Amino acid sequence: MNQIVTLKIVNFGILPLSKIKKITVLGSGIMGHGIAQISAMSAYHVTLRDVEQRFLDNAMNKIRWSLDKLVEKNKINKQESDKIYDKITPVVDLKEALTDTDLLIEAVPEDLKLKKRVYSEVDQFSQEKTIYSSNTSTLPISEISQLTNRPDKFIGLHFFNPPQLMKLVEVIPGANTDNSIVDLGINFVKTLGKNPILCNKDVPGFIVNRIFIPLVHEAAYCLESDGKSMTQIDSSVKFKMFLPMGIFELADYTGLDVIHKATVEMYSRDKNVVNPHPKIEYLFSTGKYGKKSGDGFYSYGDKNYERIQLSEEESKQYDPIRILSVAINNASWLISNNVCTREDLELALKLGMGMKKELFKIGEDFDFKRIENTLNDLKERNGSFYDPDPYLKSISA
Repeated sequence: MNQIVTLKIVNFGILPLSKIKKITVLGSGIMGHGIAQISAMSAYHVTLRDVEQRFLDNAMNKIRWSLDKLVEKNKINKQESDKIYDKITPVVDLKEALTDTDLLIEAVPEDLKLKKRVYSEVDQFSQEKTIYSSNTSTLPISEISQLTNRPDKFIGLHFFNPPQLMKLVEVIPGANTDNSIVDLGINFVKTLGKNPILCNKDVPGFIVNRIFIPLVHEAAYCLESDGKSMTQIDSSVKFKMFLPMGIFELADYTGLDVIHKATVEMYSRDKNVVNPHPKIEYLFSTGKYGKKSGDGFYSYGDKNYERIQLSEEESKQYDPIRILSVAINNASWLISNNVCTREDLELALKLGMGMKKELFKIGEDFDFKRIENTLNDLKERNGSFYDPDPYLKSISA
């Protein structure tokens, strides 16, 4: 589903950014409590809502721990820490949580049925002024917005994990999102000290996951067919493609459960966005989620998480041209379909994936014509997923 967004102007009295005072965050998990913290750090009053008090207690303890770390590092002082903490009010009752809220940020698990239930309850209690947003990383904003009674006042705000550290927020309009809401979303993100990147079309994977998720699967195909070790492939990705870590290591760090869920959602809407490898589903179904479970592509046991030892020497043993070609091709698709500009794409990959060199600069070093030929060979053997994008063809000519 390649949903083209049409921005409409509707004069229904949208609150200007200066009037956004109170924020309600639904869901107090890793993303929810992180978003609550950074919002409070930017002087917003925040209500953090979850279905049970024990979840909220755990979230508030984590926020306190995070703020204490900032005090230890002399980023803030104790008085500032206490002031930030006091701006966050944990609440179980949904009606109370939504009272006088200007901006709702939904951060519940990635399950459309669950979100439908949540928004049906939210619609009962929210005031007309309240703007809705979702932190989803996989579900289409247009689909979620249709679960509500105000799709014109709905925006995707995709924060990256952990929100306290990651500087990128993808801003995604739905099919009916009013352009004043888009402007407000972008400016709100800026007040948090984050970099908003506008995803002009509500496409599966948005921007960063459109690149990242297929790479995990492609690396699994390479591991299966190329006779190289995981550390050789990971070393080549780190030292030749300038990722902060190897692709298998990054998958383990992200969570194979997260990657599997994203894969299912993206593939169900567009068969050409990812070429699923059964290894990902196998790891998910056997509870091997990566570092969080102690096993994934690599085995970590119950010891403290340690980085996988990768080296430039091992990187010489593998050419990551197939993995790079898929990354370049998906990036080209985003550009040729006007989802984002090349400049914004490169910034998104830098901030969201930690890439240390621009993707298209790496592609130039490897030779775009060679990348196109690699994709054509893969297309002959494996189908249309590898069909070179017109933008890639234009720069390889």
